[in-house]
Amino acid sequence: MTFALLLIGLMMLGSAAWAMLGRNLIHSALLLIASWAGVAGFYLWAGAEFVAFAQVLVYVGAVSMVVLFAVLLTRQNQISATLIEPASRARAATGILTAACVGAIFGAAILSTGFHGAASAGPVSSVKRIGLELMHRNGAALLIVGVILTVALLGATVLAASDSKNSPEDLP
Repeated sequence: MTFALLLIGLMMLGSAAWAMLGRNLIHSALLLIASWAGVAGFYLWAGAEFVAFAQVLVYVGAVSMVVLFAVLLTRQNQISATLIEPASRARAATGILTAACVGAIFGAAILSTGFHGAASAGPVSSVKRIGLELMHRNGAALLIVGVILTVALLGATVLAASDSKNSPEDLP
């Protein structure tokens, strides 16, 4: 493992952990942007310049602006409420357990792929081969993840809409 990869990994994990543990929502959103930039740096290190460019354009540019606008527009009359209360120990333990399970699934998936090449040679697979691998053996899992993300987005929209109806300004 090279020093550059270690530095990129520390940047990604450090900014993601700091964003998760931070109490200021704006700072957490900015640290999430730094984590996405770290992912783009990893893509550059791996030799996937186009994917790194797409990561910067889509996530660091567009999605981060949407997140920041959403945070700023929904919290405009609650300036003092930008600090989020720390999570309870049960929620933290559940989050750590979930992350460990997802990490184990990712590790098993990585070890079961046929992309075993020389460690020092770098990536030896093409974009076409990655696409075939995703859609051939893992197509169902990819569709399930898409459905779960869509349901989560719809749930967040419903929760945000129901919270805005209960604000004191809406009461007569």
